[in-house]
Amino acid sequence: MKPPALALAALCALGPAAVLLSATAHAAGTSTYYVAANGSDSAAGTEGAPFATIQHAITALSSSGGGAVVVRGGTYAQRISLHGVTDITVTAAPGEHPVLDGSKLAVPTGGRSAMVDIADSTSVTVHGLDITGYRTSDITAMPIGIYVHGGDAGVTVSGNHVHAMGNDNGTLGSMEMNAHGIAAYGDNPKRSISTLNIADNEVDHLVLGASESVVVNGNVDGWRITGNRIHDDNNIGIDAIGYEQTLPPAYRYTDLNRARNGVISGNVVENIKSAGNPAYWSASGWCNCADGLYVDGGTRIAITGNTAHADDIGIEVAAENARGAADHVNVDHNTVTESRYVGITTGGYCDGQQDCGGVQTGTSSANTFTDNMLRDNNTDHDGSPEFLIQFHESGNTITGNTICAAGPGTLLIGTVARSTSGKGDTVDSNRYSAAAATATTARWGWQAKTYTGFAAYRAATGLDAHSEFSASC
Repeated sequence: MKPPALALAALCALGPAAVLLSATAHAAGTSTYYVAANGSDSAAGTEGAPFATIQHAITALSSSGGGAVVVRGGTYAQRISLHGVTDITVTAAPGEHPVLDGSKLAVPTGGRSAMVDIADSTSVTVHGLDITGYRTSDITAMPIGIYVHGGDAGVTVSGNHVHAMGNDNGTLGSMEMNAHGIAAYGDNPKRSISTLNIADNEVDHLVLGASESVVVNGNVDGWRITGNRIHDDNNIGIDAIGYEQTLPPAYRYTDLNRARNGVISGNVVENIKSAGNPAYWSASGWCNCADGLYVDGGTRIAITGNTAHADDIGIEVAAENARGAADHVNVDHNTVTESRYVGITTGGYCDGQQDCGGVQTGTSSANTFTDNMLRDNNTDHDGSPEFLIQFHESGNTITGNTICAAGPGTLLIGTVARSTSGKGDTVDSNRYSAAAATATTARWGWQAKTYTGFAAYRAATGLDAHSEFSASC
């Protein structure tokens, strides 16, 4: 969930491959059952006499020590529950295309409900399914494509296509409508979701309201989100969240309630934009605040080798909760291009000032941003920077990045107007260039001041002593 980011018009007065299981290769268990759209649950469940429902096959496996459910091509108006199971794989038959079609099911109402629901399970894989059509206009409902929750270990979600679903409620300015493509909620304080692998999925054309395409939230400890393609959704692409009401109140502000020890690598996230999303409407218009990749209160996370293209914001490391923090996040070797607002940003989006409606946000510190490529961001050309430092930010490292500002009025690095963030930051060994400026006319913003010219900026701030500026991108 991401409230509107602070506008910058007044700035400074200014991975590894997924585990792919074949139909007959699975981690444990010896049984294999087949399901086909023209099958029968009174059949034997063999390849020649398949079952009709996936759930029937799962139940049969649960009593026989685990194994694989092989789903033949076809359309299935079915939801799947994998609760309290061990060593079960649900996989598409090789070369075939099974579709779980939620449009043929009852419209979801009230709370979270999923096409594939995994809870309190161990060594479960869901692979190769097409999941679509599960949607509602009920503002209280949260439809989800694949939902992992409770305490789980060794869950793999790979090679699936989750698309064209969500919450269609149109209440302007409300943050109450929600949906997810793939979601992991660690809501058990006694047992985390661990060794979670979300890999090589396609997640697209989702209507998300205030929620996210792919999310790990709460007590999720040890996870990988790798090789996914996420595109054309109307809110955040990938999010790692802490400090929400995912765990009971006694645990809310502890490290148990933070997505942690994770990797976000090798993903392509593009065309993630909040324009047209009712949750992000205000009297001033649509907010350009949908992140491609976002850490909101997470810790000990590597964001590496991703491509973020044509999102509102490429990458953000922040904490929305005033008592929260984003820390020990390493953002490196990512390519961020043509973001509508900014390329990379860190720090709280508001500081409780009047133009934020009294909202207070958390801190960002001990994070590193290294060897990233930022190019042609701020396509709105409103003076926002390639790299934005917002409120409550300190002690971060910004080094070795290649930053090219494309539009007129665009800053290379900027801090929010009136913000004194940046204390203790290391900013150096970066490579800057600008399409419409020279070393004497390019602009930087730092701690509520704007500097024109590379030499003037370095002399005044002491930053970027070993960085370079070139005249063209």
